[in-house]
Amino acid sequence: MASQDWFEKDFYAILGVPQDADAEAIKKAYRKLARKYHPDKNPGDDAAEQKFKDIGEAHSVLSDPKQREEYDAIRQMARGGARFTAGGPGGAGDAGGFEDVFSHMFGGGGGGTRVRYSTGGGSPFGGGGYSGGADEPDIEDILAMFGQGGGGSPFGGGRGGAGFRAPRGPQRGPDLTASTTLPFRDAVEGSTVTLTVNGEQVHARIPAGVKDGQKIKLRGKGGHGDPGAERGDLILKVSVEPHPVFTRDGNNLVVDLPITFAEATLGATVQVPTLDGKPVRVKVAPGTPSGRSLRVRGRGVHPKSGTPGDLIAKVQIVVPTELTDAEREAVEALRADDTDPRADLIAKARA
Repeated sequence: MASQDWFEKDFYAILGVPQDADAEAIKKAYRKLARKYHPDKNPGDDAAEQKFKDIGEAHSVLSDPKQREEYDAIRQMARGGARFTAGGPGGAGDAGGFEDVFSHMFGGGGGGTRVRYSTGGGSPFGGGGYSGGADEPDIEDILAMFGQGGGGSPFGGGRGGAGFRAPRGPQRGPDLTASTTLPFRDAVEGSTVTLTVNGEQVHARIPAGVKDGQKIKLRGKGGHGDPGAERGDLILKVSVEPHPVFTRDGNNLVVDLPITFAEATLGATVQVPTLDGKPVRVKVAPGTPSGRSLRVRGRGVHPKSGTPGDLIAKVQIVVPTELTDAEREAVEALRADDTDPRADLIAKARA
């Protein structure tokens, strides 16, 4: 439970961590300092003992998300996030701290005794008044005065909320989701699409190289926020239509390249299609087997960021289904000289 110490102690400084430190950093800092100042390592050292206690107190608050949230809010008020002025005998110009404010509220008077806020018994608003003695108010009850009203208080989050919060500024618009389907070429080269999102037309630039199923964030294309606030983002899922010739392997474009038996055996220079419609000429070496890949550098996908891909042509040897008499005689003569290409495979299988 919170106490007046929260107004006075900087737990972040005690642990030596920044105010935005995450839970892991807080735990790490605590363990390091606890080992250093542990009483067993500093026998008879009162300063080290007090330091050890302060470290433990800081860790117990900052490691608890709820207590940390309340502590941050109270410290923000103490630093000037919200100011209070106690009237008192000194007049309106006398600036009073939280102790002075709360002492006025609970009977301390303009220059009365300071009160300490810690765990206590009854409500500060209960019968019998408040004396600053054993029935001290719970700090959460004090906070509830500002946060549990019907609304309007800059310190509360509405009914049931007890935390101190700064007044809410203009709220950014929400993020929205949508989907679109692109032709293969548009996905590779980039495109501009027009979508209807929440009844509003949205024009969006799709970067070159987007992949099937990829989600892209279009900043400022989402829902509208409060007046003067920025729009949210649009999360767009892209589906890519298949291409009749090309497929993708990362940033490479892949095409099956049919060649004849003669071209594969004797070698040849053949044309390979490209996505932009301008074929390139590729050399097929003599004795090229079916399935071999021929690479054309830089003719694949060129993404907005990253390395451009290549065009990969996979050789597929075409076997004729009809032969002339002369072709058949030539193939028969070739077969007569053939060795069994499966002999080594069978021998390995038996081994």
